Amino acid sequence: MSVALVVDDSSVNRMLLARHLASIGIDSKEAVDGRSAIDALKLFADEVAVVLLDVMMPEMDGYETLAAIKSDEALRHLPVIMISSLDELDSVARCLEMGAADYLPKPFNPVILAARVRASLADKRLHDVEVAHAEAQREMLETIDRQKTELARFLSPQVAALVSSPEGEQLLAGHRREATSVFLDLRGFTAFSDSAEPEEVLGVLREYHAAMGELIVEHGGTLEHFAGDGMMVFFNDPVPQADHVERAVRMAIAMREKFGALTTRWSKLGYELGLGIGIAAGYATLGRIGFEGRYDYGMVGTAVILASRLSSAAEANQILLNPRAHAAVEDLVLAERVGELQLKGFSRPIPTVNVLAPRAADAAEGMSADPPVLTGAGTTDG
Repeated sequence: MSVALVVDDSSVNRMLLARHLASIGIDSKEAVDGRSAIDALKLFADEVAVVLLDVMMPEMDGYETLAAIKSDEALRHLPVIMISSLDELDSVARCLEMGAADYLPKPFNPVILAARVRASLADKRLHDVEVAHAEAQREMLETIDRQKTELARFLSPQVAALVSSPEGEQLLAGHRREATSVFLDLRGFTAFSDSAEPEEVLGVLREYHAAMGELIVEHGGTLEHFAGDGMMVFFNDPVPQADHVERAVRMAIAMREKFGALTTRWSKLGYELGLGIGIAAGYATLGRIGFEGRYDYGMVGTAVILASRLSSAAEANQILLNPRAHAAVEDLVLAERVGELQLKGFSRPIPTVNVLAPRAADAAEGMSADPPVLTGAGTTDG
C-alpha cells in the first residue's frame, strides 16, 4: 500500500485528509509541522510516496519545508502537493516554481484530491522505474568494466582491446588471413618435473612464462595459450602486421637469448633445460573458439599444426622455420638447412631451416650476431 505524509498543524485537517486517503486505499503518516515532517521523511524515506503539505504553519512554514525537501538529494524526488487556504496566484506560482507537484486550495474537493494524489503516485512510480533502470545500467556497465579488466589479465593486449572495439564482434566471429604461428616447448622438462619438487617446477615455469611473456608483448604477438612448458603465439591478427614473419623470428631470437640467461642460473641448481621453437607461416582461420562462459581467441589451420610439429622436432637452442616463413626473412637471418623432416600428420617431408642469428645489418640494430650457447638436454620431450 502507498503511504502519504500529511503535514498540517491542524489535527482536524490531518484527520480529514487521512480519512480521504484511506478511502482510496492510501495509508498515511502525520507530521504537525515542517521540522517534524523532515524528520519523518528521513525516517520513513523508503515508505512515503507522496507528501501533502500545508502552507501556513508556525516556525517552519510550507515554503521552507518544500525548499528543504527539494534541496535534499535523498528526498527531492518525492512529489509534494501543497494544500492551503491561500488561493492566491502568487502563492501557487511560487510553490510550483519551487518544485511542488500540485497545489490544492482549502477546502479541497475529495474527488480532485484523489485524482491529484493518484497522478502524483503515478509520477513517483515512473521515477522509481527510471531510477531502477539507470541503476541496472550502471551496474551492468560496472560489471562489463570489471569483466574487461579481468579479461585483460588473461588475454593478450591486442585481443583485450579487440573485445571492446566496434569491429571486434566481426573479427571474433571468424575470418581467414595469412598469419604466423609460433610454438615454444622446453627440452628436458619431463625429466626435470619427474625429479624436482613441485615448488621448484612452478618456480621455473613462473620465471619462464614471465620472461617469454614480456617478449611476446614487446614484439606484438598474440598469446593464444600456454600450458605447462608449452606456449602458442601468433602474429598478424587481430592487429594486421605486414612484417608478421619478421616479428615472429625476431621474438624467437630474443627469447633464445633471454632463455640463455635463465639456463645459466638453472644449470647451477641442476636443472638441465633447453628451448625448442617452431615457426610456420601460412593461411589460417582465426576467431573465437570455445563455449558459453569460456571463450578463447584462436588460430586454426595447417600453419598451427606445422609450427607445433616443428617445435616438437627442434633440439635445444633451435628455431625451426617452414619454407614460407624462411622465404620471408631469408635476407634478414643466417640459417642452416636441417633437411626434410617427416613430421606427424604430414604426408610429405617438410624442408626445414634452423635460424642461427640475425644478419649483420640487423645485429647493428641491437641484436647479437652470434648465436647464444645454451645448456640443454638435447632431447625432444615436452
